[in-house]
Amino acid sequence: MPEEVRKDLYATMVLSRTFEEAILREYHADKGPGFDIGKGLIPGEMHLSAGQEPVAAGICAHLTGDDAVTATHRPHHLAVAHGVDLAKMTAEIFGRETGLGRGRGGHMHLFDPAVHFSCSGIVAEGLPPALGAAFAFKGREGGAIAVAVTGEGAANQGAFHESLNLAALWKLPVVFVVEDNEWGISVPRSASTSVPSNDVRAAAYGIPGELVEDNDVEAVHAAAGRAVERARAGDGPSLIEVRTLRLWGHFEGDAQGYRPDLDSVAGLDPIPRYAKRLREAGILDDAAVENIRAEASVKVEEAIAFAKNSPTPSPADVMNHVFAEEA
Repeated sequence: MPEEVRKDLYATMVLSRTFEEAILREYHADKGPGFDIGKGLIPGEMHLSAGQEPVAAGICAHLTGDDAVTATHRPHHLAVAHGVDLAKMTAEIFGRETGLGRGRGGHMHLFDPAVHFSCSGIVAEGLPPALGAAFAFKGREGGAIAVAVTGEGAANQGAFHESLNLAALWKLPVVFVVEDNEWGISVPRSASTSVPSNDVRAAAYGIPGELVEDNDVEAVHAAAGRAVERARAGDGPSLIEVRTLRLWGHFEGDAQGYRPDLDSVAGLDPIPRYAKRLREAGILDDAAVENIRAEASVKVEEAIAFAKNSPTPSPADVMNHVFAEEA
């Protein structure tokens, strides 16, 4: 893999983590006493993707803004990696008028038509819309594809199986990605899923399935390259499952008493692990690592400032930008 590609993978992961650390800071700044999720600059629930950055970086490195990506209720890493406008996304998370959805959707309902990105708080909801995008792309020139990312718990939903079946039947240019962080909220995969990994389910629909172990960004990149090439060539869909990691709780405020692995989780953080790997390969040194962090911090803090300085929606306009309006 070229050195520049490896550097870019690392930089994408760092930008995503830096963004979420800032969101975490702002989210918890004024939630007390008693952790009222309705209070503060960022009201409502918050689901963060720290630890899952290798999935987003490895996959989105093969995509352009002409390709569609649908994500889950834990979407920030994918939005960052796919090039969603950082300032507008932050404003949406803060519930501001300058946000992607004019502050109506919040962090689980990010929609950026400029890069064909969407996500949803409904489990497995993103798969059928990805098929719609892929069906539209198939009828056009240009070779655009769709990528549907979902969780391992969602792989037990009917929408998952219906989508794989239809995509295979119609040979749609779509890549299905399962982020297996081992926990469907508080339920371990072993207690909810009859197969050891969801990649084996691809065989039921006559499409390739591949398992990526150890949250390895370069292995994700390689698997995604094969699947994306297949989709662009008109050979139909593929399924990738990535064994990834949820570093933090299912949502902010989750005490995680159900997790026996918490003491070891921090040591599995993929970002310092990849930095060590790149240092040993002579691709990064301390100065380069610090420069990447500093650049990410500037971008993120500019987005935070933009959100804080943006107006909140007027209550008088509560119904605007929610339903379709006649011109």
